[in-house]
Amino acid sequence: MATSPPPPGAPAAPRIPDHIHRRRWAILSVLMLSLLIVVLDNSILNVAMKTIATPAPAGLGATQSELEWAINAYTLVFAGLLFTSGLLGDRIGRKKVLLFGLAVFGAGSALAAAAVSPAELIAFRALMGLGGAFVMPATLAILMNVFEREEQPRAIGVWAGGVGLAIAVGPIAGGLLLDHFWWGSVFLINVPIVLLALAAMIVLVPESRDPAPGRLDPVGVLLSVVGLVLLVFGIIKGGQLDDFAAPEVLATALGGLAVLAVFVVHQKRSDHPSIDIGYFRKPAFSAAVTAIALVFFALMGVTFFIVFYVQSVRGYSPLESGLLILPLALAQLVFAPRARLVVDRFGARAVCTAGMLVVAVTMAGMLLLRTDTPLWGLELLFFLQGTGMAHIMPPVTVAIMQSLPREKAGSASALNNTFRQVGGTLGVAVLGSLLSTTYRDGIQGTLDALPGVPGPARTAAGESIEATLGLAARMGPAGRPLIASADDAFLHAMHVTALGSAAVSVLGAVVVAAFLPGKMAAAPHAAEPRDEWKAGAAR
Repeated sequence: MATSPPPPGAPAAPRIPDHIHRRRWAILSVLMLSLLIVVLDNSILNVAMKTIATPAPAGLGATQSELEWAINAYTLVFAGLLFTSGLLGDRIGRKKVLLFGLAVFGAGSALAAAAVSPAELIAFRALMGLGGAFVMPATLAILMNVFEREEQPRAIGVWAGGVGLAIAVGPIAGGLLLDHFWWGSVFLINVPIVLLALAAMIVLVPESRDPAPGRLDPVGVLLSVVGLVLLVFGIIKGGQLDDFAAPEVLATALGGLAVLAVFVVHQKRSDHPSIDIGYFRKPAFSAAVTAIALVFFALMGVTFFIVFYVQSVRGYSPLESGLLILPLALAQLVFAPRARLVVDRFGARAVCTAGMLVVAVTMAGMLLLRTDTPLWGLELLFFLQGTGMAHIMPPVTVAIMQSLPREKAGSASALNNTFRQVGGTLGVAVLGSLLSTTYRDGIQGTLDALPGVPGPARTAAGESIEATLGLAARMGPAGRPLIASADDAFLHAMHVTALGSAAVSVLGAVVVAAFLPGKMAAAPHAAEPRDEWKAGAAR
């Protein structure tokens, strides 16, 4: 991918030591393994929810609220510590941070597998979130420090393709495990993978850090953690209540934004800031982080409703549902590593804008889905959506990572992941709320007309299509018309939500078209401050 030319007379960038450069692809493989378990685990958990909700011994008998907190506990800790972990990686060493994160994630996984109550599961999921927060930014930061600048777009494309693969493989792996083992197997499977990744990392991955990190900024770190946790909690609570104007939601979310505003002011005034706010004045950087937030907003919202469409409306098993998503992963796996070639020819602006529009079209294409839509139509939409994503994520990630000097790679990676996480969380909350509200409005009339069903039971049955189908099952043959009404109400709600996702994707296309740089001529690279490298155990 072409980069902006250096100032006249600037010296060439220092090269990465040969003993590290020679094993760069092996290092990337280890980083992908570390990334795989973090991303895969969250997609596996979605498949296991029904099983965990069943009474013991098959499950834990978790309530809907407890299931939500099993997800949200991870999300809160993960999102709140992403930025901090990136800063620590730059300061004390990215390899150290990654090893710590993997060890904590593995321990949390083993404990979650052995949980005997929903409360224990929630606590151990929070521990896994702590580990995951230290893994995600470090993988990308290390990548930037073992590949030369001209190879970074290709490496980031492989990294992005691996993320897409993990998202799709998770439901398949979860379905296979639940078909043969108990619910805790979806967590226990992480342990041997973590041990393998730790051993390979100790041998292959070099240490790197910022050689001149400056003074620590504890106030800035504290403000970032508090602000992100409050903001994400407010978003999650709004989705749970289906009411983003509720006092507790506004107080928490606005409080988080206020703390983050104080964080920005503090960074501007500090002589040793955690992050240089001036980077956000670069249009390419700001457009890239905005694009990541918007595309994950749209994608996670669709992922939320497509699971119910495939399983509840179409009647497929969790394993079959996972297999149906494979085209999305296949497209990302094939096209993401090659996105740099298209960017070199047409420029990041054109490629990312086209990718956003392709995603928007596939979101709108969800309007064609019915109870009897041929599977090839759904598969085509998934493949096209994956193709669009594959031409968005690598270029915008490259724009973010190359906007900051190499020694700040941890901070850049943390910002990349923070915006992605907040955007995805907001997508699930807002679009999930839109889905449930529209569904409830659509099914309520049918439920009110049911004879002999108490009011509280009708209200509970209107909360989701799963709840409605549960009532229909208890009614026996008399509940068959209710199933048809539930399908119709859900399809309408899904179509409204898909239009919302499409609108967000179009907004993303406008942002990248307006602010992301176009095609630029390749040129020698400006000097970058040399990072401090240390060889791993093997050379």
